[in-house]
Amino acid sequence: MSSSQSKRPAADREAEGTPFDLKGYLGQTTRLVDKALSHYLPASRIKPATIHEAMRYSLFAGGKRMRPALCLAAAASCGGSQEAALAPACALECVHTYSLIHDDLPAMDNDDLRRGRPTSHKVYGEAMAILAGDALLTIAFEILTDTRPTQRYGHAAMVRELARASGSRGMIAGQVADMEAEGNQGVSLKQLQFIHASKTAALLTASLRLGGMAANATPRQLEALTTFGYHVGLAFQVVDDILDVTQSSDQLGKTAGKDQAADKATYPALMGLDRSKRKASYLTQKAFAALGPLGKKATALHALADYLLHRLN
Repeated sequence: MSSSQSKRPAADREAEGTPFDLKGYLGQTTRLVDKALSHYLPASRIKPATIHEAMRYSLFAGGKRMRPALCLAAAASCGGSQEAALAPACALECVHTYSLIHDDLPAMDNDDLRRGRPTSHKVYGEAMAILAGDALLTIAFEILTDTRPTQRYGHAAMVRELARASGSRGMIAGQVADMEAEGNQGVSLKQLQFIHASKTAALLTASLRLGGMAANATPRQLEALTTFGYHVGLAFQVVDDILDVTQSSDQLGKTAGKDQAADKATYPALMGLDRSKRKASYLTQKAFAALGPLGKKATALHALADYLLHRLN
């Protein structure tokens, strides 16, 4: 492979018959997003230095940047470029990281470990961790406005998309329902699905939709991305529930067994492990089916969804 070929996105090479390299694709998108995030965030030396250091501590703690990768892949699946979707990809990662910082707080999940190292409040204290999360959520919308408007979607549509997905009818709704379900032995599968659809699938779906919007997706393309995102988001959370009871803290990079210890509503608790694995597989196949209208340009989305399920292996 020539040097010029190796620098091209893996999705482009796949279209020419080369096997899709998911590891290479995630590496390429992560480097792209990390560089942009470092540009968008204030340097840690800028006053007040502590808050900017805390923001960067959590934002650059590692991870595969799955939501940005989905955003960039969605743009490509609609004929757009990665550069066009880079600002929303960065905004999404800021929102996601803010949610992790707040989820880990003693008042919420009370976790001491995230991505293999101490959580924000263990390093900077609870007050600074709260403020770091607030600051990341706020800067996300500033970053989002750097997206170039398209013929079908302006800044207002994009801001509304991210706000709804991360607000009281989206991610926060899921967190509230999750907290209220702790210790409740009567939680139904329908209630559990609402928790996961709101807490996890909402932001994943917004990641895909914002990527599509940045690429001026047609209504049919946007509908396909929405259906795909909903099912992948649910599958992602089912798999997370399973891994919490089947893997160690070292394998997860966070404290294992926390859901069971907190008496949280999870798929394994309600359905058992075997049925939960079948549920994850079913949801992923539904996601694959939704990508039909996008054709071969959705190769990266196929690979990303497949990876999310096969974390179980």
